[in-house]
Amino acid sequence: MSANQARSWNANPSPSPNHEPKKVSVKVKKQGWITKGEKVIYSMIAAGLIIAGVFMVSLSSETDALNRELQQLERTVQQQQIANEGLAFEVKELSRPERIISIAESHGLTIQNAEVKQAQAVEQD
Repeated sequence: MSANQARSWNANPSPSPNHEPKKVSVKVKKQGWITKGEKVIYSMIAAGLIIAGVFMVSLSSETDALNRELQQLERTVQQQQIANEGLAFEVKELSRPERIISIAESHGLTIQNAEVKQAQAVEQD
């Protein structure tokens, strides 16, 4: 064998059936575009925003319920004031001196003094 043949034989080895070419597998670790620390920070911020939103909605709901109750109480107070005004007018009508004199005469009472005075209620605070 000549030197040229030996070189060509070593340079281009013929494929042998027993010898298969080795496949080298390289594992490439894919990196995400967000690190674990950033994920933790983002999830904490998202949880904080969700909690703040729930708190705001519950506070708004409580305020709305309180306002509705306040309006109902105001309506009740207004109705009671109207009823009180009606009763005060009725008291004035029933305490007229002419009415008192007519009731007294119908029960057989006589008036000794010709003057009937209306009693005034004293208001105390």
